[in-house]
Amino acid sequence: MKLRKATLADLDTLIAILKDGSNQLAESGVDQWQGDYPSRDQITYDINNGFAYLAQSDDNETVGAIAIVTAPDPSYDTMKGTWLNDSNDYIVLHRVAIHSQHAGHGYATRLFEAVINHVISDHPEITSIRIDTHADNKPMQHLIDKMGFTKVGEIYGVYHPTDLSYVYEMLPHQDHAAKHQAS
Repeated sequence: MKLRKATLADLDTLIAILKDGSNQLAESGVDQWQGDYPSRDQITYDINNGFAYLAQSDDNETVGAIAIVTAPDPSYDTMKGTWLNDSNDYIVLHRVAIHSQHAGHGYATRLFEAVINHVISDHPEITSIRIDTHADNKPMQHLIDKMGFTKVGEIYGVYHPTDLSYVYEMLPHQDHAAKHQAS
């Protein structure tokens, strides 16, 4: 899995992947990403700020998208919970999607692995990776748990005023070191 920073030339591709993700959520009965989120303006903002990435399989086919947002992220200003590492040296994973044409091949796991490995190998200054997902999005919760994130809190109103989202955090350098000591 390779991550490629998106450019404005990739805007329509990103929108198509994220719209497909929205449709997958709707088909599963999850009220996340419904309506105008993520909007064309949001994706353009992500691209212009260097947050938007395309996920490419080993044969260079674009299979998904992710936004890797640098701190601070106001999404968590109202979080009820406690960070594992209360520092501003973090990144947040937002707008993660694998296109339905590529589902079932392990690409979501490989996407997370690529981001985590990139942080571990190239960004020792990043001490925390954060992510949140809708309380009804069980597949994403399963993936986040599988990747070694810890549930640290809850936020309300991300998608709709009464929506509950779970917040997770990983300390990549500590978690990676602990895994190597255990093996």
